[in-house]
Amino acid sequence: MAEDVQTAFPPSLPQLLIVDAVRAALLEDLGRAGDLTTNATLPESARAKAVISSREAGTICGIHFASTAFALMDQELKFTGLVKDGAKVKPGDHIARLEGNARAILSAERVALNFLMHLSGIASSTAKFADLIGHTNAKICDTRKTIPGMRAFAKYAVKCGGGSNHRFGLDDAILIKDNHIAIAGGVAKAIIAARAYVGHLVKIEVEVDNLEQFEEALSVHADVILLDNMSLELLDKAVKINGGRAKLEASGNIAFDTVKAIAETGVDYISTSKITMAAATLDIGLDIEIK
Repeated sequence: MAEDVQTAFPPSLPQLLIVDAVRAALLEDLGRAGDLTTNATLPESARAKAVISSREAGTICGIHFASTAFALMDQELKFTGLVKDGAKVKPGDHIARLEGNARAILSAERVALNFLMHLSGIASSTAKFADLIGHTNAKICDTRKTIPGMRAFAKYAVKCGGGSNHRFGLDDAILIKDNHIAIAGGVAKAIIAARAYVGHLVKIEVEVDNLEQFEEALSVHADVILLDNMSLELLDKAVKINGGRAKLEASGNIAFDTVKAIAETGVDYISTSKITMAAATLDIGLDIEIK
C-alpha cells in the first residue's frame, strides 16, 4: 500500500507579531498629531465604503496585516477579506471590502497597503520561480537577506508563494561558509568541529565552491551541501557523485531564465535572495465606493 502523503497546512504567523508590527507602522505614520489631512477635511462622523483591488496579476499575501491596521484604527470598522493569503489574482480582482468610519479607513490605508503590496510582491516573485521548476523535485528557498525587522514576514510571504524557508537566523541551523572554512582550516575540520559543538537536532550545511571541497564534505557526512555559483556541468556531476547521500542546494546566478536548467540537474533546493530583496511590490489600491 502506498504511503499516505500529508499535504502541508497553510502557512501562518502569530497574531501578536502582526499586531506589534502594524501598531509600530501606524504610530510612525500618525506621528504626533495624527492624520492632519483627513481630520481637517472630514467630519468625525463621516462614514464610507471602500474596496481593495489588485491592479496586476500576482499572488496575495498580507490580508491579516491589512485587517489589523484598520482594526487598530477603529475596532468597529468592518473588514471583509475576499481572498486568502496565497490566492492568485488578476488585474481588477477585489481583495477586501471595508465599511465604517471614513477617518479610520483613510488613516490606515497607507500602512495596510504597504504591508499588502510588499508581502504580495515577495509571494508573487516566489510563485513565479516555483512555477518554473514545478516539473522537478527542487524547491525554491529564501535566504537571510531580508529587510531588518521584516524577516518573519518575508519568509511567511515566501511560503504563501509556494517556496520553502531556509534558516531564520544564526541560531536555528549551521551554515559553514567560505570565511568559516578559511579560518577553521578546511571543509572537513569545520564540519567536525560544528558537529562536536551542537546537538543532534541541529542540521549542518556547508558551502563549497568546487568538487574537491564537495567530496571532502561528503566524506564527513554533511547534512546539506550548498553548491555555490557552480556551472550546470558541475552541478550535474555533483548530483551524480552524491548519489542521494546529502541534500544538495544550489545558489548563485539564480534568475527566471536560469532556474529551470538548475532545477533539472537534480538538486534538492535552490536558494536566492532575489525573492525577498529584489521582488517588486504588487500594485494594489484602495478605492472609495461613490454612490
